[in-house]
Amino acid sequence: MGDRHSGGPTMDAAWKSDLESWLTPFLGALRHKVRARMCPAYVAGLIGIGDRKSVQPMAARDGGVGYDQLHHFIAGGVWDAGPLEKVLLTEADRTVGGPEAWLIVDDTALPKKGERSVGVAPQYASDLGKNANCQTLVSLTLASGEVPVMVGLRLFLPESWTSDPTRLARAGVPDDHRGYRTKPEIALAEIDRARTAGLRFGCVLADAGYGLSAPFRQALSERGLTWAVGIGARQKVYPVDVALVFPVSGRGRPRKNHGPDAKSVSAEKTLATAPWRTLSWRRGTKGPLKARFAAVRIKVADGPPQRIGDMGQQHLPGEEAWLIGEHRSNGERKYYLSNLPAGTPLKRLAGAIKARWICEQAHQQLKEELGLDHFEGRSWTGLHRHALMTMIAYAFLQSRRLKQAKREKMNPGPATSADPASHLHGHHRRPRTAAANTMSALPQAAQL
Repeated sequence: MGDRHSGGPTMDAAWKSDLESWLTPFLGALRHKVRARMCPAYVAGLIGIGDRKSVQPMAARDGGVGYDQLHHFIAGGVWDAGPLEKVLLTEADRTVGGPEAWLIVDDTALPKKGERSVGVAPQYASDLGKNANCQTLVSLTLASGEVPVMVGLRLFLPESWTSDPTRLARAGVPDDHRGYRTKPEIALAEIDRARTAGLRFGCVLADAGYGLSAPFRQALSERGLTWAVGIGARQKVYPVDVALVFPVSGRGRPRKNHGPDAKSVSAEKTLATAPWRTLSWRRGTKGPLKARFAAVRIKVADGPPQRIGDMGQQHLPGEEAWLIGEHRSNGERKYYLSNLPAGTPLKRLAGAIKARWICEQAHQQLKEELGLDHFEGRSWTGLHRHALMTMIAYAFLQSRRLKQAKREKMNPGPATSADPASHLHGHHRRPRTAAANTMSALPQAAQL
């Protein structure tokens, strides 16, 4: 491998040597001599210099492996990615897992031209804020503090794909993935996979794209998980002390069902008269990040639907939870639900709902530095293997950055870059000083 970063041959050799050692459990999971040679070459190609991280330019820059070999490894070879995915979860857990870690559910769009690439369709891309012709990947990110490690990327298939068997077969979509699944359903399957592998985390976070789904919230609670999710301003809630009573019938047939003794109202109206406080949840590049927050205990109106008097069909009271509001400095208002314990302080609630920002940094780095959106194949298998390799590369970089930050904390002095990808794409990063904590050696994320 002839690539050289501006740090010179020694730096190049150092990170590649570290990578080979770090990849040992992944190569053991592959159980194949040739694949065990292709995997490090592919991951190193994603990390190394070069604007394009698709197979052909990576093979050309490597010199030690051919295009056909790399292409076969990522798109054509018959091998199971499951063991590597499990090793990735183990490494992520070792790096940032624990009871204080967040498991963040989100999705990210990969813009695409044409209509042959698996899952591509005109659809809403949340990270683009508009409709676009793209593929959408549901993501899971494990994070501790400000250290994210991506642990799951699964393609969402729109109904235009799941209703077309010929199209699915041509893209090599496995039989057990050909039925339509919503993004929350995909996310739940990914959470189950992560938990089965032993991933440790304390709270699941998600934006309103997932939080608006009552089945998603209820499924998390049924699994015994703590969660904090975005919702819309119109989400109905009941007072926390609402009771189901047997209504007295004035005339006609006796009432058969119990009903709530209070009406459900919108989240926005519920918090309109609540006390609001200005809080800072973390320090950004320009100082403390602040907003006004309010929180009240409620019961979510997501129970079984029932006709209630002259109001027609209404949802009965469901789980007790926190309703949280956020008034941002730009005038924007956001609303959230969380099943964190009743005694949770407002600052802790605010910290939970604002911790989700870190996954957007991970999405950005996987695309800009590691080529997540550079895959040029059209198949289900190739896309998911490429995504897996980018996550493995990202986990390696995070592990290396954390080690460097710890060394700087123990030995204050001039900082050196622990990021082999730090010179990619002409990105200019601010000089780093000695780590004041384990996070200062990590890339700065955009403020939300």
